[in-house]
Amino acid sequence: MADTPGTKKITVFTLSIMTAAAVCSLRGLPMMAKEGLSMMFYILFSAVMFLIPASLVAAELGGAFGQQGGGVYTWVKEAFGSRWGFLAIWLQWIQNVVWYPTVLGFAAGALAYVLRNPSLGTNGYFIGMVVLAIYWAAHFLTLAGSHTAGKVTKYGFLVGTVLPGLLIIILGLLWVNQGNPIEFLHPSVKVVAEEVAAGEHPHARLFPYITGLGSVAFLAGIILLFAGVEVHAVHANELANPKTQFPASMLLSAAIIFLLFMLGSLAVAAVLPASEISLTAGLMAAFKTLLGKFGLAWLTPFIGLLVAFGATGGVLSWVGGPSRGLLQTAQEGEIPPFMAKTNRHGVQVNILVIQACIVSLLAVIYMVMKNASVAFFVLSAMTVTLYLLMYILMYAAAIKLRITRPDLERGYRVPGGTAGMCLVAGTGLLGVAFAFIVAFFPPSNLPVGSPWMYVGLVAGGLIVFAGIPLLLHALRKPGWKQSPPE
Repeated sequence: MADTPGTKKITVFTLSIMTAAAVCSLRGLPMMAKEGLSMMFYILFSAVMFLIPASLVAAELGGAFGQQGGGVYTWVKEAFGSRWGFLAIWLQWIQNVVWYPTVLGFAAGALAYVLRNPSLGTNGYFIGMVVLAIYWAAHFLTLAGSHTAGKVTKYGFLVGTVLPGLLIIILGLLWVNQGNPIEFLHPSVKVVAEEVAAGEHPHARLFPYITGLGSVAFLAGIILLFAGVEVHAVHANELANPKTQFPASMLLSAAIIFLLFMLGSLAVAAVLPASEISLTAGLMAAFKTLLGKFGLAWLTPFIGLLVAFGATGGVLSWVGGPSRGLLQTAQEGEIPPFMAKTNRHGVQVNILVIQACIVSLLAVIYMVMKNASVAFFVLSAMTVTLYLLMYILMYAAAIKLRITRPDLERGYRVPGGTAGMCLVAGTGLLGVAFAFIVAFFPPSNLPVGSPWMYVGLVAGGLIVFAGIPLLLHALRKPGWKQSPPE
């Protein structure tokens, strides 16, 4: 696309940092650390089979439809029609709704250390109540149209994600340098038993010890940690030379994300045995051990407060965002007109109320399940299936548009012509399809209890949340469409 005079360009480094900031989150470190040394396989798989293909495909689609908003609703709608476009934007919205209880469950685990009672970090009632309290506070702040949310998000990332992330890596390196025991070099008790039973010599593995799809169930949750890269792909046209600079930007961001996730997870895995890592409180347990080792135990509650603040800032950045896309579909008549209602601040009030009610119901899962880590992973798996279904639609749309609309003006094109797009998007499709299937298998390294209850919750969530938009589309009426508010 031709540049207009005076257009301000962004650099490769700036876009790389923007992408890394959108993807990186400390809440995933305990999940990856629980896999021990084989986390490297999971992180590499997620980067190659998901992060890079999603970035390149979203960049082409964002550049092609930037004038129309560049969102997934437009991309899929142009390829397959309004029904599937609506499903795509709905999935992008609803997966965020399911995601809130997981990230706030992580915040609750950090707050337990602020209260100097780490056992609360695995208490389902405490976690559920924290999720409800923080989310509803964020809800009312968003309804008020306050600019405070933006400030909390900005400083939350800097002091609640970047600072603790760098600190855990530095402390982990010091732990190893001083010759302390490195837990990830020893396989878990469960893996040792399985390897001995199979007549093998137990040892730490870079590649997971697979006895079934349940052995790699964490792959689905780890891929989720890399999701969201499509949000900043729409900025591809703001580079001076998108054709060469955007791939370079994505490779740099992938390297940053890979290193931060790997080093941070290794730091947690170095000091905690896999069997003792809680998905909600594992990061703070590692901090407590490391800080205690270096005579800084008094800092633990302060770090817990920073981590909780960072998680809360992340939620505030998303509460009002994705639902704006749903508001657009309400104005276009895809959903009942009462969902298009806005308050005097222009905030989509009814959509946010529905969103808050769903989050409240999902928070109850922490209270009814015996193990908080299991509840955390069930919600993560539910989020994964919904989000990956959206990515399947995105990849399929990119391939179809290359075939049916080859002359569509694109600010950035995935190299290699149609064959190149099929290769890149096809790689992404294979990655998300495998992770999608794996998400339905209970993880072998978590005490899930009844496998049928686990599968029922994940499958039930997918059927209900993905079925609602299809039902609404089928029942829509011409009178639902309205002009957007002035």
